[in-house]
Amino acid sequence: MNLYTIPLSRTVKQILLMLADGLMLALATWLSFNMLGIGAEGQGERLALYFAAAIMISVGGFYRIGLYRALLLYMGVQSGFIVLQGVSVAAVLFGAVYYLILSPESPNNAVVPMFWMIALLSIGGSRFVAKMVLQSLIQNFRPKEPVIIYGAGSSGMQLVAALQNGNQYLPVAFVDDSRHIIGSTVSGVRVYSPSSLSELINNFSVRQILLAIPSATHAERKEILNRLEHLPVHVKTVPELFDMRSGKFHVDEVRDIDIEDLLGRDIVPPDVELMGACITGRSVLVTGAAGSIGSELCRQIVGLEPERLILLDSFEFGLYDLELELQGLRAEGSSTEIVAMLGNVCNRTLMDAVINRFSIETVYHVAAYKQVPMVEKNVVEGAYNNIFGTAIAAQAAMNAGVRHFVLISTDKAVRPTNVMGATKRFAEQVLQALAARQKGTCFSMVRFGNVLGSSGSVVPLFRRQISEGGPVTVTHPEVTRYFMTVEEAAQLVIQAGSMASGGDVFVLDMHDPIRIVDLARKMIHLMGYDVKDENAYHGDIAIEYTGLRPGEKLFEELLIGESVTGTEHPKIMRAEEDFLTWEELEPMLAELERACRMLDLQQIRQVLISAVDGFQPDDLHDDPLWVVSSDQVVELPAVSSATAKVTPLHKR
Repeated sequence: MNLYTIPLSRTVKQILLMLADGLMLALATWLSFNMLGIGAEGQGERLALYFAAAIMISVGGFYRIGLYRALLLYMGVQSGFIVLQGVSVAAVLFGAVYYLILSPESPNNAVVPMFWMIALLSIGGSRFVAKMVLQSLIQNFRPKEPVIIYGAGSSGMQLVAALQNGNQYLPVAFVDDSRHIIGSTVSGVRVYSPSSLSELINNFSVRQILLAIPSATHAERKEILNRLEHLPVHVKTVPELFDMRSGKFHVDEVRDIDIEDLLGRDIVPPDVELMGACITGRSVLVTGAAGSIGSELCRQIVGLEPERLILLDSFEFGLYDLELELQGLRAEGSSTEIVAMLGNVCNRTLMDAVINRFSIETVYHVAAYKQVPMVEKNVVEGAYNNIFGTAIAAQAAMNAGVRHFVLISTDKAVRPTNVMGATKRFAEQVLQALAARQKGTCFSMVRFGNVLGSSGSVVPLFRRQISEGGPVTVTHPEVTRYFMTVEEAAQLVIQAGSMASGGDVFVLDMHDPIRIVDLARKMIHLMGYDVKDENAYHGDIAIEYTGLRPGEKLFEELLIGESVTGTEHPKIMRAEEDFLTWEELEPMLAELERACRMLDLQQIRQVLISAVDGFQPDDLHDDPLWVVSSDQVVELPAVSSATAKVTPLHKR
């Protein structure tokens, strides 16, 4: 039990409030008569009975309209309207008694308005005073943390109301860029200029600033964050306007800033026709559906009303969780069928069965091993899954007459220094060779950089390291990477696939690359800490450089050559790149399949070097199997017909 809580049941509290309201209505009746000098002239007892009945009926009306359901501590505007409604009903009853019984011939027309005002002030005012007293007691017994709210718009006002009724934060000041409201008071909180932030932080001992600007663009938010970065405060934000309107989040659910705000990258509204061209009314397959990019693709696809969406992944729980989520995301009345298939893209029989059974028309091939260090330590499985998984899925699609096949690729496929990048470039060439050989299935690939929030992203890692007190680990001070939000990447992938004519290599506009150490510094500052380095020994969080990992590059690229043209979408480019023909690739695939089966890492390395232009691999000593395969080749049992052996291409 809290110290400020009255130890009475809810029913007892309601009865006490009803008695108090009855007394205040009686007081309002007496005052309205006495202030206007109106007497009862011998009708006192009879009149008292009538007014008592009117008061009892009024209190019953208060109960009926829900006045006693509202908690005093959380009374707001809606409760004020209920008080107004109830007092107005009481005034009507009072007027009926006065005009019909007491003074039907020569009434004083001021008495009823006088009663209405006194009753409204006493009943409404008493509740307001009680609320203020309770809030004061709460603040005394449970001190709140002072915060500054950046943004005095409607979201800022809602946030103030929510925080004032809560028990965690106490809004002490608004800060807003609009000159028209600086100096005014909004919801009882004064509005200041952003130039006053340092002074406000010192005066109120503020350690947190809450951004209440949900409708601002990412570019505008980035500009504001750049101003706040040097201040010794933790910057948090309220949900975006869409999330609040959809009910996904409430205005008082403050959280750490989104990394998208640091990038300042605004999403170009998607082209509706391009979004739906390969999806609406069609049967769509997404491989690797349970991953970060695959799951977001599925969320976008469900909203485009396909006839059927097939989710394929070998991650059981992720697939189960995604299926439940997508069932809930379907629009009301949607006829989209969602089917979750547990399996591996290297299973030829499964891929043929899925594509034919569900009459697939569009495939988004996301399934791949993407973590550079993990693939460096597991070369056989990485090469097998990324290359043969793509080849098997592509051949199954082609043989079944699938219209569109879109491969999700990576910037690490450009002049790769790691096995993962080399396998993705090899997979790209498989599709390019197949596209050049036939005109049935439209093969294309979409290449982009790092996706924020994806599995393995540095952002959640940095956030966890900062929360634990550091250090924040960065591989090299000059490492730079391209970044894009997963929502934007998924939208652009869908639109790019719709523009494909066959064999296209689409490259997404990633804007300028970002130094990872700069990203780390910004996150440290905006979470309210100082960086500890040689220039600041008394800082809070240190940044440690761990050295480049095997296969890691300082800079990533998106284009192999210089030949690139624009498309009808400003964020999507089309690259013209050389590739190997199917006649050149087919013996390489056969040799690679043999090397994978026999765990011959050296031969896998040689095949990748031969097939991928510019591949400059490190030694494969990180793979635990290297020691075995370097001493002796271990032949494994032959691959069954249900898995990954690539068959000769059937002419169509």
